[in-house]
Amino acid sequence: MHQTLAVRSALAQVEVLIVQDHADDCIEDAIAASDPDAQQQKFRELTELFEKVCR
Repeated sequence: MHQTLAVRSALAQVEVLIVQDHADDCIEDAIAASDPDAQQQKFRELTELFEKVCR
């Protein structure tokens, strides 16, 4: 039981790292590019990642 909880915790941490990496790289690039379409697309991708992580 403890091992299963440890694995779940580790996976949750990996999911957070994936979202952070996406925000750090892709979102930052979209904002710097001043391209509204790219910004909207990256924001949609980020919200989709949040939806997946929260399930």
